Amino acid sequence: MAIERTFSIVKPDATKRNLTGAICAMLEAGGLRIVAQKRIQLTLAQAQAFYAVHAERPFYDELCEFMVSEPIVVQVLEGENAILRNREIMGATNPADADAGTIRKEHALSLGENSIHGSDAPETAAEEIAYFFSGLELVG
Repeated sequence: MAIERTFSIVKPDATKRNLTGAICAMLEAGGLRIVAQKRIQLTLAQAQAFYAVHAERPFYDELCEFMVSEPIVVQVLEGENAILRNREIMGATNPADADAGTIRKEHALSLGENSIHGSDAPETAAEEIAYFFSGLELVG
């Protein structure tokens, strides 16, 4: 199996409820290692640029406003098949459909406030990591 890196965001609904540690513990217990992490407050322009791929979708403005509502924790995760493993640990986007024991089943408030974001493909992971982290910030 291949060791790879992926990108994750602990979203505003989770940071507001002090769930960063609990979520990171679930990621680590699931076999992923946090190799870079920082707590930031996005500006609206930064959120709009990050989510530009969704600009034509009806939820875009609401998503961007949500992502600037509280600080977020951006992180780079590493492990065997990290992208797939992270998505398994996160659970389905809609917490009502998520498996028991996943982050979204345990912590999400709703479809929109689902506590965590994770990259869906190697190309997306590389782009998202580069958006938030420089090479000097990546260890391991």
